[in-house]
Amino acid sequence: MAAWFQTPPGRYLLDWERTRFAEAVADAFGYHALQLGLPQLDALAGNRMPHRWLALPEVPGSPHAPDSPGTSNAALPLALTPLGRRVDLVSHAAALPFPAASLDLVLLPHTLELSADPHAVLREVERVLVPNGRVVITGLNPASWWGLRQHRAHWMARIGLGRTRLARLYLPEAGAFIGPWRLQDWLRLLSLEVEQLAYGCYRPTVRSERWLQRWAWMDRWGPWAWAPLGAVYFIVAVKRVRGMHLLGPAWRPTRAAAAPAVVARRDGDPSRP
Repeated sequence: MAAWFQTPPGRYLLDWERTRFAEAVADAFGYHALQLGLPQLDALAGNRMPHRWLALPEVPGSPHAPDSPGTSNAALPLALTPLGRRVDLVSHAAALPFPAASLDLVLLPHTLELSADPHAVLREVERVLVPNGRVVITGLNPASWWGLRQHRAHWMARIGLGRTRLARLYLPEAGAFIGPWRLQDWLRLLSLEVEQLAYGCYRPTVRSERWLQRWAWMDRWGPWAWAPLGAVYFIVAVKRVRGMHLLGPAWRPTRAAAAPAVVARRDGDPSRP
């Protein structure tokens, strides 16, 4: 997928995501932020948290690299790297080396669709997020023009027409599409409340920079005319902890005993009945 992001459509998609991430993380406050995957995009560049981390796939040739014999995608290791310096730490996407409720912001740029177990990754993200922490997710939309063309190419390959021009894949073959409607259900089950859902990249499935620029007008009309058909979706969700309430002190101050009231009589003698 890294090679596809060097193509004109890939750069076009990264430019749109870079703008959206910059807007989403600019006002996100806290101490610890993590970007999980997609090193081609520095999604935390506009964030001001003091501790910002980037989890990257381990370099090829290492004992746990994805292309090593006997290593499956389900156990894809991640090298944890803070922005600006290197830390020798290896983990899995579904087993992050952070304690529970320790991260204020987690970014998942195309991480779920490239994972062998996206449910486990989401559960791990929910574990490490603090209450009211945010997770930002991007993914390719299967209901877009780009997704439909990819589906057509796979369908033609299954019926024996894989060598035709129409069966040529437009998007990377790695990974699997996860629809935004489906992802919202997963987030809801984990008490991650969707705060924002946006679509982008409405230009048709052309491959050259020249033709992409000719269709630039579709990005201006897309959010108004055919919003759910964007090639990529952008989701911001907040971790909600239900049933939380403040507890008062365990002790209660005792009230002083009230003094007996004395009723004065009109004749001035309180001893008489």
